[in-house]
Amino acid sequence: MRASYATLKSELSTRLSPVIVVQNDATGGRFTLIRDGSPPETTCPVPELFELAKSISHVPQGLFSILAPYVSDTVPNLPNASRIDPHDLDMVAFKGPGSVDWVGPLQEYATTLTTARRQLVNAHLPRELELSCRKILDESLTFVRDSVRNETFDMASFTRFSAATYPSIRTNMEYAASAQISGVEGLMRKWRATVGDEQWKDLYTVVLSIWTTSELNQASIIIRRCMNPAKVATHLIDLSTVEIPRDPISVALDNLARIVADNVSAEMVLPTDPVVADAFKGKEDLLSVENLRQLGGPAGAPTTSASATESACPLLGKKARPPV
Repeated sequence: MRASYATLKSELSTRLSPVIVVQNDATGGRFTLIRDGSPPETTCPVPELFELAKSISHVPQGLFSILAPYVSDTVPNLPNASRIDPHDLDMVAFKGPGSVDWVGPLQEYATTLTTARRQLVNAHLPRELELSCRKILDESLTFVRDSVRNETFDMASFTRFSAATYPSIRTNMEYAASAQISGVEGLMRKWRATVGDEQWKDLYTVVLSIWTTSELNQASIIIRRCMNPAKVATHLIDLSTVEIPRDPISVALDNLARIVADNVSAEMVLPTDPVVADAFKGKEDLLSVENLRQLGGPAGAPTTSASATESACPLLGKKARPPV
């Protein structure tokens, strides 16, 4: 079965059309259109403003990445203290506050920030965005200067700094989102005209992203508005990966081939039970349903409520087989 299925999937992956593959990256996404009879077309449609706005917004995260190992592993008395897992903090703060080895890397990063601050006027950003970027850089350089001079910092001082940058980060987010939406929607209009409305209604889109951005993914949110509403639920695939693969196109098409094959297979192999067939089409592992039943329901699956499990499981109520 597995050998035959692999052959089917391999052959099917070369026939899928039309398909858009999206690789999320720091520039707003790398988009590839694949369709019958034409070489793949790849482009990065999002204006540079997106990358500039986001790069400045990430400066506090850059400072955190340098300093995190040296923070105390005790949660201080902060307004959001209850939201910080003490064990998570203990894992991150693996060097502790007894060392000043962070000073050198922090100064090196400050050199980059100083260059960015000096070149900011040459980026020709909208005035509001330029001011917000300036605020983030100025607050960051002040924090670095004070921390290096005193050879000390703590979570409280860092969160005071980061809170001061947040309104400006929100401004940057507004500009970045607007740039991304305009760039992606413009590309979708262009490719729809290229493909034609008849084929566009059957468009598949595969969006690859790392786990931390796989839900409410920015590219998926924009693209779904441009797809056939009747098919977007089944034809827009958010593919979560540990990291962006070396050959994202092949990975996307291989997974899409599996999904498309399973959509048809579910109805042909399981024609008498539409509930199980629907599960086979989706992300559920059919054996997990039986596992849940034998384990007594939701106790074995903390993300599944008892009512949801009972209503969705076509096997509940049948007598479990004795353990092997």
